[in-house]
Amino acid sequence: MNGPMMKRITPAALALAATFSVCAVESDFDGSKRLICAPVQVMDCTAGTECHHGLPDEFGAPAFLRIDVAGKRIIGPKVESEILQIDRTDQQLALTGKELGFIWTIAINSETGAMTTSMTNRFGAFVMYGNCTPL
Repeated sequence: MNGPMMKRITPAALALAATFSVCAVESDFDGSKRLICAPVQVMDCTAGTECHHGLPDEFGAPAFLRIDVAGKRIIGPKVESEILQIDRTDQQLALTGKELGFIWTIAINSETGAMTTSMTNRFGAFVMYGNCTPL
């Protein structure tokens, strides 16, 4: 396939490849949309002891969190927290902040919306697992 035929196929193939690469990057969970997330399992861990597992309300965790990456806010029913750092990759959206003496991180799977959240301080850590969906 030399000559004129090659010149017609190459631009079309490049345009098609560019379209697919753009589509693969777009996600409901890349921070471009507001999200609502529901923690479903919590662990409370302190060094040297066994972690305690339970439901969010057993540990005082909120039933839902709203995430507004553009506004740099995590909004719970009682507390609103500023997002201090945002890191986007093809695999996840990672958010970091601090609140009530804890450093927190929220990692959201870019494909599924699965969420892992950790809150740590000098005494231990809380880890929450849940799911997010666009608002």
